[in-house]
Amino acid sequence: AILMSCVFVVAGMYLQAEKSADYDKNWPHWRGPGKMGVSPNGDPPLEWGESKNVKWKKAIPGKGHATPIIWGDRVFILTAVETNKVVRPAEQTDEQQGGRRRGPRGTKATNVHEFIVLAMNRHTGEILWQRTVAEELPEEATHDLGSWASNSPITDGEHLYAYFGSRGLFCFDMEGNLKWERDFGQMSKRNEFGEGSSPALYRDKIIINWDHEGQSFIVALDKKTGKDIWKVDRDEGSTWVTPFVIEQEGKSQIIIPASKLVRSYDVETGKLIWECGGLTSNCIPMPIVIDGIVVVMSGHRGFSLMAIDLSKAKGNITDSDAIVWTLERDTPYTPSPVLYDNKLYFLKSNNGILSCFDPKTGKEFYSKQRLEEMGGVYTSPVAAKDRIYVVGLNGTMYVVQHGPEFKILAKNKLLDKFNASPAIVGNRIYLRGYKNLYCIEKE
Repeated sequence: AILMSCVFVVAGMYLQAEKSADYDKNWPHWRGPGKMGVSPNGDPPLEWGESKNVKWKKAIPGKGHATPIIWGDRVFILTAVETNKVVRPAEQTDEQQGGRRRGPRGTKATNVHEFIVLAMNRHTGEILWQRTVAEELPEEATHDLGSWASNSPITDGEHLYAYFGSRGLFCFDMEGNLKWERDFGQMSKRNEFGEGSSPALYRDKIIINWDHEGQSFIVALDKKTGKDIWKVDRDEGSTWVTPFVIEQEGKSQIIIPASKLVRSYDVETGKLIWECGGLTSNCIPMPIVIDGIVVVMSGHRGFSLMAIDLSKAKGNITDSDAIVWTLERDTPYTPSPVLYDNKLYFLKSNNGILSCFDPKTGKEFYSKQRLEEMGGVYTSPVAAKDRIYVVGLNGTMYVVQHGPEFKILAKNKLLDKFNASPAIVGNRIYLRGYKNLYCIEKE
């Protein structure tokens, strides 16, 4: 449903911060106030370009694919800025090594980086404060299409929680005063793909998913102190999934899709509630929930979608009647889906190929609708005002009509590259590019 109150009922979610009347007027999480990719009060423009409907455009130092989050009059950005301090020599190029390298492309840092949190005025783009949380050489590599600042921050309107993965988690007040910090160690990701999972916030807890090639775990922290409330080891390899917290039949649970098993944990204790096999490897997309049904999906070296009835989910539910419907085609690798007014939208792999389904029954409204010339899609679509917004890597962006029939409303272009997902507040859409942060508003 479009109204936020309806979204909460549908999703079964209950976040302490969401009690605030201001919550749905902001973008406090990389998937928006309801974590479904929807701005309930948003009404951004249909069309824009470098010389049309750009309210402001500001260069952002360094590189980061963390989604900007917004609270009140502030936009918060995470970035990693390369310094001139050289620590290790550059690796040889494929040509210097005498041939083309096969497999995924990873990049090792040669220079020390500054890991920076920026608070900007969302009306003007002016930098209000800037904090460096770490200055070091990243030990880990990152994918050529990734960054060392791909984990998005989160806020409850009182504090900002800036997460940099292997750099740690940093809690600031809204004026930029550091309250506490946590170091979780060093991740080792599969095939040097880099990091990207973001934290989840639920009442007094921050949830961190630490899936990698070492000992994986999930941990719940006290948001006021950063101290562990509980921590549970996971038998899992690398994922990039942000934890999804819901309430079902009066009980709060954390759902984390993964390559071996989708698992659900009790928010209060960390105890395993249910688990289910069936996804592909390298899980990234965030789940969605509607009327007690959770939809999980993945799209690396195969396609998989499962819709699970939470009322029947206890223990190992693999191949059980708790699974309402499945799909083995056209699911996303990197982008998360959008749930908007009982319509589930998702992209195929990392391409501009859009599908729309009924999330409760699996009824197909349409599929395989191609959005041309996007150069790949690594951002997650967002929705507002009966429209779906899809942002391509090469700056080509589409606005699609919400509803059971596929219709393109607009095709736009900006002269930047984009891997950070959009944020919508009011009549503005904020787009974080490789070089710039754009604020788009109808003139």
